[in-house]
Amino acid sequence: MMRSLKVVASVLIVLVQLLLTPAFAAPTGQAYEAALPAELATAPDMCALIPCKDVFPGAQSFSPRKGQPPYVEAYGAPDASGKPRLLGYVVLSTDVTDMPAYSGKPVVTLIGMDTEGRYVGVKVIKHSEPILLLGIPESALIEFNNQYLGKSVKDKIEVGPSRPDEEILGVDAVSGATVTVVVQNQVMQLAGSAVARQVGVIEPTVREPARYAGAELRYDWAQLVQMGAVQRLVVKPEQVGLARSSEPFIELWFADLNHPAVGRSLMGKNSFDGLRARLGPDDSAIMVIRTAGNESFKGSGFVRGGIYDRVQVKQGNDSFTFRDTDYYNLYGLEAAGAPRFTESGIFVVRSKSFSPAYPWKLTFLGNRVDAATGHRSFAAFDGNYWLPDTLLEGGRPKIQQAEATWVRIWKSRAWELVAFTALLLMVGIAYSFREFLTRRSSFRNKWPVNIFKYTAWAVSITWVGSVLLAQPSITQVLTWFHSILFQWQWSLFLSDPFIFLFWVFIIITVFLFGRGLFCGWMCPFGSLSELIYKVAGKIGLARFQVSMPRVWHDRLKWGKYLIFFALLAVSMIDMGLAEKLAEVEPFKTTFLVGIQNRPWPYAAYVVALLGLAVFIERPFCKYLCPLGAALAMPSTFRWWGLKRKLDCNVCKACQRTCGSLAIGDDGRIDHRECLHCLDCMILYTDPKGCPPLGRERKRRARDGLMITPIGKHGYYIPIMPATSYMSQVDPRSPALPDPRMASAPSLNPPPQAHPRARGLRWLFLELLDHVWPWSREGWTSSRSLQMIGVSLAIAATLVWIIAATGRLSPPTIIAWWFGWSLFEVLIRMSGNRYVKDGPWWQRNFRVASWMDMLSYVGFKNLMIGAILFLVLKALGMLTV
Repeated sequence: MMRSLKVVASVLIVLVQLLLTPAFAAPTGQAYEAALPAELATAPDMCALIPCKDVFPGAQSFSPRKGQPPYVEAYGAPDASGKPRLLGYVVLSTDVTDMPAYSGKPVVTLIGMDTEGRYVGVKVIKHSEPILLLGIPESALIEFNNQYLGKSVKDKIEVGPSRPDEEILGVDAVSGATVTVVVQNQVMQLAGSAVARQVGVIEPTVREPARYAGAELRYDWAQLVQMGAVQRLVVKPEQVGLARSSEPFIELWFADLNHPAVGRSLMGKNSFDGLRARLGPDDSAIMVIRTAGNESFKGSGFVRGGIYDRVQVKQGNDSFTFRDTDYYNLYGLEAAGAPRFTESGIFVVRSKSFSPAYPWKLTFLGNRVDAATGHRSFAAFDGNYWLPDTLLEGGRPKIQQAEATWVRIWKSRAWELVAFTALLLMVGIAYSFREFLTRRSSFRNKWPVNIFKYTAWAVSITWVGSVLLAQPSITQVLTWFHSILFQWQWSLFLSDPFIFLFWVFIIITVFLFGRGLFCGWMCPFGSLSELIYKVAGKIGLARFQVSMPRVWHDRLKWGKYLIFFALLAVSMIDMGLAEKLAEVEPFKTTFLVGIQNRPWPYAAYVVALLGLAVFIERPFCKYLCPLGAALAMPSTFRWWGLKRKLDCNVCKACQRTCGSLAIGDDGRIDHRECLHCLDCMILYTDPKGCPPLGRERKRRARDGLMITPIGKHGYYIPIMPATSYMSQVDPRSPALPDPRMASAPSLNPPPQAHPRARGLRWLFLELLDHVWPWSREGWTSSRSLQMIGVSLAIAATLVWIIAATGRLSPPTIIAWWFGWSLFEVLIRMSGNRYVKDGPWWQRNFRVASWMDMLSYVGFKNLMIGAILFLVLKALGMLTV
């Protein structure tokens, strides 16, 4: 299956290239997924591999890498003495930080600054942001970076308006790429300040020296480990691209030897006192031992000039490396219970900036090898250390931690977030009172409902979409899918607060009411599309507006599901390609970037869709939208749907007026297609609009009977208690399908539907029903199908077991799980052909259609697969 998916992905790549290259040919030398030299992270002569002159135009030569983090010096023409004149410095951003942008990968940036710390050049040499390839031209990022030229690393720079009273300089964001440029701003400042601090442009950090408590105490090894005075750093083979093994790549133990109690406990009194005698007043000693693995933490640095290139110590923004003069031998440990070791050493930090009272990290540096391509990339593995609170006089110092990027974004847009949250709450509350509003509406006066709906449309188009740029997209679904399977990063989702809050709203409302509240009321593009249709009808184009014939609608509506599954499949092979193909959504062109900023084919596509919306109501939403398809599937399990009455299977009034064509000939509403215009709910209690109510009203008026209020069942409340509302129902209705349920009640419900199944027994039966698809009826009707299913289930189970040993790649596991899920649909449809209707704690089961079962099995197995992935990763059995 993986091979088939690769073939599909390859074909799609070729098609995209053939179709898009003439109109969207990328500029020569573009940075999107540019190939960088394999040795770039470690080569001493960095500027021989990348164009340093592009960020320092006046430089004639560059030094080898120096310092930690590394940087290079830029030189101009020699002075009178013949010595090259120092002009400034060049730093590669990933030498300092690999902070991920919106794609989850860093934007690799080359930065030049002069000797006074002013930025003189910025060049992105590689990025993985598809929006900067097809959505926004790379020139937009270049223009953003150019805003830093002339500014200083000493300046406080933020994306947004300047705030002179707080001494903050603002830089303009790139519309539609807010997360990318916010991260880029962080990278610029981190990289610039890291070099400026080393070369003296910025004053070094001053930390209070440690004041020790309990110097006379002694501890054994177990006590030191338990209290955190000795820490462990383990690197596994699979973390560096090697085959999984029970033996670690390297296992290190490290400790701060400056504290007398820790130092004497580990080394013994005489050795510790001898060490202290060799150290200066500003020196700090750190012990490192290797207890497992064959890799040396000392590396080959001593031979190559006295630099130990495998270990570093980091404290805050400061990094400390070690030369041969910073190393002492450690011959043994005297702490009772200390492990045996195969390599040991004492490294000395010689800097006033370092203080053992503050937290620090030991970093093991190495290379990670991509098993598929053989490509080597730089890798750093950190172990955290902070002396225990009890060993410091007055306890640990208070530390002002730098705020995460997403926190600053949320704070900077606090009032907009409050307003946006209020909007979502108001829409949700208004829709929750839909029955109250629809009872006060009529077929001729829908304003009690429409005032809320039209207001939501207007705000969504003008503010949510056009100003906040908060148009949800299928790319976020794919990102969420990948994150839950591979690497979950809260910061990635929190970095765009409006999209995050919108998705919280969407997830809650989809499971409560179905996709219709978002798609029909709050989606900016959907609102714009329907608004165009409504306005066109009002200005005289109604005679040209048509409703898609039912037979064609029932065929075309599957288009959005095919697009969604195609994007999902391609994303498992190439997420970048999937994001490019997601341009089937016109959202980026319409709101994030703007039609005027896109190449003509993108603009023509949006104009064509909106032009078609003049004549057909919401054509994109019904037939092409992959986001709508993704939300339609869980809509199968919405808790509360729209009301139906028994006569709806005979009367066709609602069906004829349903703009989304979600009402079938049997009167049932397909909540996967319903966009919640609420017209059918208005008719439900409108005596002049609903034919069954109209007939009953006329009968009562003719017979001189009281006109009572309309009850919850949609009929007039019976005049006599003994009279059933069934007397008001068309006699033909009971013989036809009951439209009050999405499908007929299941005649063979599972055991947990029985009233006697309660408590733990009910919970056990409920869980068993989700993981055990076979049934007696299935074996009776399709024995061969069931037996094949058993074989596939055993095979899929073995795949997970093999995955736990690290011998299968995640895409292979996903392909097997996907294949099993498809077959599980066949197994359940041959026997357990039911799905739950309404809230999960209820016992209402109905007959499942193929789409019901696909939605149920797909969503269920996605959750099960995600849980298994997370468990295997938590146990260290799966590296993804």
